[in-house]
Amino acid sequence: MTPIRIAILGLFATAFVAGFAIYYLQVYAYYDEVTVEDVGEVQLTLVEFGTPAPILFENFKAIDSNSSPIRFRSCFETPLSQDMLQETYEVLEDAAPLVAPSWFDCFDAREIGEALESGEAIAFMGVENITFGIDRVVAIMPDGRGFSWHQINICGENVFDGNPAPEGCPPVPERGE
Repeated sequence: MTPIRIAILGLFATAFVAGFAIYYLQVYAYYDEVTVEDVGEVQLTLVEFGTPAPILFENFKAIDSNSSPIRFRSCFETPLSQDMLQETYEVLEDAAPLVAPSWFDCFDAREIGEALESGEAIAFMGVENITFGIDRVVAIMPDGRGFSWHQINICGENVFDGNPAPEGCPPVPERGE
């Protein structure tokens, strides 16, 4: 084998290892399975008071990551009807589920997104500004399946882009808080 072929093989091997490492880090390494004790109860924001309140749920599964505030995803079931929830809790119109890793198979962002677009699923404000600029959004299907994820809100959109926070946003935390 010539030195050129050895160098080319070395480049391919390095590229393969780097590609696998990047894939592993994005899909597996930074996610942890979390429990209700770790993340708190499933909550929706009450229309009347504007504050989050826990709802009934079971079969809770969730993942989260310390590397990003928008990597949270959860799945659960609730016996509460969509009609009752709509009367009591704040409905969101602009919810867009974020894709979860394929191994977290209870959360299918495409299915949830299509159900939201068709009106089959209903999205609710879970907890506004769970961390600055990030809301926890909850979607409920007609069969009682529920899903939640974190979504950047208008405060976060502006501040994360380097602009001042719009009026009505909480104070921007200092770096490191």
